[in-house]
Amino acid sequence: MREHLTLRYGGVAIALHWLIALLIFSGLTLGSYMVDLKMSPDKLKFYSWHKWIGVTVLLLACLRVAWRVTHAPPPPNPDHPLWQRRLAASAHLSLYLLMFVLPLSGWLFSSASGFPVKYFGVVPLPDLVDKNKELADLFKSVHELLGWALVLILGAHIAGALKHQFIDKDRTLGRMWFGARKGSKQT
Repeated sequence: MREHLTLRYGGVAIALHWLIALLIFSGLTLGSYMVDLKMSPDKLKFYSWHKWIGVTVLLLACLRVAWRVTHAPPPPNPDHPLWQRRLAASAHLSLYLLMFVLPLSGWLFSSASGFPVKYFGVVPLPDLVDKNKELADLFKSVHELLGWALVLILGAHIAGALKHQFIDKDRTLGRMWFGARKGSKQT
């Protein structure tokens, strides 16, 4: 095994990865659950939670990009075929883009629907567009489509990580897991 295989992400990158992953999973689960509920105080509460999760993902994505710009990730495993490295890079880029555009599309949907976003019920965020039913319908559709795109790309990302862990046994998953491994280097 080449030394590249032992290079790991640093603690901040790992913490951001798993925190954002947990929030995304929660937001997707809550979003799919709440959408078909009848109008009630609970539904409004769930929508607020969903918005708070989305805004938090957006803020953490900004932090993650800033961290990534100032802290180079470990190089890809040169033992992986070129097509796998390219596919992984495309999936990562898509995930980064979705961490921005999915919350923004939800914020646009809320603004166009006339329901302001109040972060954690305390901090009012500005409306990005004026109330407009046609725009609200458009942004709702965009938000839902982006949500499904995220589900598909996350599914591929998770499947790839599990393949590397349990079939290839090449320690790829260990690069983004908690705790240092014997002989590993962090970047």
